[in-house]
Amino acid sequence: MGSMTTEQMKVRTKQFGLQVLKLYAALPKREEARVIGRQLLRSATSVGANYRAVCRARSDRDFLSKLGVVIEETDETLFWLELLAEGDIMPAAKLSALTQEANELLAIFGATQRTIKARLSQKKATTPKPPKK
Repeated sequence: MGSMTTEQMKVRTKQFGLQVLKLYAALPKREEARVIGRQLLRSATSVGANYRAVCRARSDRDFLSKLGVVIEETDETLFWLELLAEGDIMPAAKLSALTQEANELLAIFGATQRTIKARLSQKKATTPKPPKK
């Protein structure tokens, strides 16, 4: 993960979930805020939980599969943050730090995904094909 260790990334993704938890508690007590807030809470806390699963991957393919879930959850979190701002439920300024962090996490996960995919295609290119029978 670039210069960040997996342990640091575990902490960072957990902190992200905790920050969203604080935001959720501060949402207006309106039905639409609660519905979107619950979705946001689910996807944002899922980022850290699923990142831990990435760390336990048994192969590059397993790693990529699990990382794909983390990328989807991070992107979904961004969607819910955008809805909160664009739906005038929460001022965009109050969401900017979380939005920035979600974008940074997405960039890191995307770069990691590209690195592993490149490594896999490199392996494929250098692995001799078994002889045809």
